[in-house]
Amino acid sequence: MKLQRDHKIFVAGHRGLVGSALIRRLEDGGYSDVLAKTHAELDLCNQGATSQFLRDEKPDVIIVAAARVGGIHANNIYRAEFIYQNLAIANNVIHAAHEAGVQTLLFLGSSCIYPKMSPQPMKEEYLLTGALKPTNEPYAIAKIAGLKLCEAYHSQYGRNYFSVMPTNLYGIGDNFDLENSHVLPALLRKFHEAKIKCDSEVVMWGTGTPRREFLFADDLADACIHLLETQDAETLGNQHINVGVGEDISIRELAELIKEIVGFKGQITQDLTKPDGTPRKLLDVSRLTDLGWSASTSLRAGIEKVYKWYLQQLA
Repeated sequence: MKLQRDHKIFVAGHRGLVGSALIRRLEDGGYSDVLAKTHAELDLCNQGATSQFLRDEKPDVIIVAAARVGGIHANNIYRAEFIYQNLAIANNVIHAAHEAGVQTLLFLGSSCIYPKMSPQPMKEEYLLTGALKPTNEPYAIAKIAGLKLCEAYHSQYGRNYFSVMPTNLYGIGDNFDLENSHVLPALLRKFHEAKIKCDSEVVMWGTGTPRREFLFADDLADACIHLLETQDAETLGNQHINVGVGEDISIRELAELIKEIVGFKGQITQDLTKPDGTPRKLLDVSRLTDLGWSASTSLRAGIEKVYKWYLQQLA
């Protein structure tokens, strides 16, 4: 069943980076029957409440963007919360969707599901071919479980449940906390605050040599809606889909780009006591390209949009 304008759509996690982008994309696309619940209104880690909500509302389509997320530090420190909460969300929403008769569900995962030393760029079939990166293994395992749940309900019950695995995300509504955020918003905040204070330097974690791919969250939302509108269980089959831009950049190059956009005039120094993480993470997005979609927002344009939004929040 492909997504139609009159479908009732439940976006789980609508206040997050991806969820809010999905809400914008659905509104722009003329979808008016969109369900959204805050964590206070519906705790997706509560199996009974989740089941009751989906039985009562009976949405036609569910997009699972709810997750406990964070950067290297948060993933490594809050290991129990990251595996438990993300497993609970996947288990509760996917199973309750099936029980409520929901035919179409899209589950959002992460590129961290692939082995730490995976060949580059990472193809969908590289899943479970090697050891995961230790620092975010709990989160990755939970996302792999959600992916496999979708495969199982598709295989056994014919449900149109499938997963997309986005690369590193950034965008409007990002988390700028210096302890728990991802690298791009953390650097953006560091450079802005250094500019305001007239500091002489900004400290970058690690060597700056690892390479990463960055996808604007609104592009991810567009990819999700494109797949829901154009694909069904028969064409998607039992395989997840990578979502990215198909090119990467070193952390040092990213820092230089953000420095330029913010207008910081000082130096970039390194804190070599901080971890680098995986040497390279680049997704093979050829399957998604074959399905008729590619990213439209350049990294510079995306960062400029995020910085403008960040300044508006400070004001």
